[in-house]
Amino acid sequence: MTFQEINDKIVSLAAQKGGQGVSFKFAFPTGIIVVTGEGQVTNENLDTDCTIATSEETFTAILNGELNSMMAVMTGKVKISGDMTVAMKLTNLI
Repeated sequence: MTFQEINDKIVSLAAQKGGQGVSFKFAFPTGIIVVTGEGQVTNENLDTDCTIATSEETFTAILNGELNSMMAVMTGKVKISGDMTVAMKLTNLI
């Protein structure tokens, strides 16, 4: 998926599932996607509870079920900063 396709997918998921009560930042080489605690999605570089840094390819593999997210973190393909318990709430969104 391209950055724009990932952005559109996250917008769709956030609209369906609503806010998670915490904010996430997805940092890709080509851009940033922020999901606020209320479920709003923006490309502004806002402060968030948790930041997930990865490539578009890795994120696509996780979304498609081709790569386990925990394995991606353990192998360094995904880096998480901030509140780790917040990162666990991502399973509710994705």
